[in-house]
Amino acid sequence: MDLLITGGTVVTCDPADRVIRGDVLVRDGRIAAVGQGATFSTIPGARAVDARGCLIVPGFVQAHVHLCQALFRGFAEDLPLLEWLSQRIWPYEGAHTKETLAASARLGIAELLLGGTTCALDMGTVRHQDAIFEVAKDAGLRLTSGKAMMDKGQGRPPGLKESTDESLREADDLAARWHGAADGRLRYAFAPRFILSCSDALLAETARLARSRGCLLHTHASENPGELDVVRSATGNDNVVALHERGLTGHDVVLAHCVWLTSEEQKLLRTTGTKVAHCPSTNLKLASGVAHVPELLEQGVTVALGADGAPCNNRMSQLTEMRLAGLLQKPRCGASAMPARGVVRLATIEGARALGLERDIGSIEPGKRADLVVIDTRRPHLAPFSDPFAMLVYAAEASDVRDVFVDGQWLVRDGELVRWDQGEVLAGAELAIDEVLARAGAERRKLKG
Repeated sequence: MDLLITGGTVVTCDPADRVIRGDVLVRDGRIAAVGQGATFSTIPGARAVDARGCLIVPGFVQAHVHLCQALFRGFAEDLPLLEWLSQRIWPYEGAHTKETLAASARLGIAELLLGGTTCALDMGTVRHQDAIFEVAKDAGLRLTSGKAMMDKGQGRPPGLKESTDESLREADDLAARWHGAADGRLRYAFAPRFILSCSDALLAETARLARSRGCLLHTHASENPGELDVVRSATGNDNVVALHERGLTGHDVVLAHCVWLTSEEQKLLRTTGTKVAHCPSTNLKLASGVAHVPELLEQGVTVALGADGAPCNNRMSQLTEMRLAGLLQKPRCGASAMPARGVVRLATIEGARALGLERDIGSIEPGKRADLVVIDTRRPHLAPFSDPFAMLVYAAEASDVRDVFVDGQWLVRDGELVRWDQGEVLAGAELAIDEVLARAGAERRKLKG
């Protein structure tokens, strides 16, 4: 059945950044037409969605998340990166079972969808990666994900230890099963965690395997000053240079964070076409710093946005990341730095470009897949109606998202999940975190909801 979203203000994010008052027609999961003052309401049998008083925007694309960590929100507070990993995150990840990982993925995906994120690039944990894909398939989310690869490094609990051969074999098997699944909605990304947890042999072979299968490569880089010191000591080079020497730069590579880059590394990202996932909330919460995004954009580097994980944010809202991305640079670079129009593009079409999906999603144009979000602007904090870009970046909240569609399928309707019962998702998360804490030997929760 055709879908007709009528009467809204369409923020297209097309090359001209057109804003159109009109309708969007969806046919067979793709955008068939966008109306400029006209309507398509005469189309027989179309399912109509009234969007008067609403913005119709492309589904948000998050270029870096950790669904495996959604359960750990509030359990890893006030620590810098390396201690945050070794004292909290790795022990918890290592304690996951397939069932608790599925509960974490359901919680994270529910939050993403309710906040208007329709597509994400995710890094899993070392084990049970199938659970994340199975949950994403059921949810309807467009997801690119891969198991975390970790064949070396200090502080790894038993549940995160693996050999080089084991890591490569499992990742390749997962890619064979999931890359292109669910009519292309699910894709695999080879995800070596970061240079300190991966041997040179693992990194080199991972790069070869990913390219042989046409998959993305996704890792962390230059996030924290303490991390950089250890990387320089271990490799003799700065982080991005070391990754480049091991084959992990290029158009098919997404590097999360890139807060502390030398001028040489900035140039290297530009010349190799390597993409950057900017995670402003996480970089503040872990005291990592502020990425020099305006400089990267000026050089032509593709930059996208991501919320990272729930225990280092503690939200997974793209609207929150948009607001911070727009504000953070202004004290350093001036009030005109990071204009709202450009920030919206980072959250939509540039996110799609980072994932290699810009021909299919990221803007509202005929022929693209119908990943769409309806945002209700009839709220005090969004009144009076003004510049849609400024409204999205500086005023809108995740709770303003009314409807979400992926491939034209209704996944959030009137602010409620369509496929899942939210109460069941939350109850499952409450049980799962208790199991993870017990298996990790961590202190039990003193307070429960």
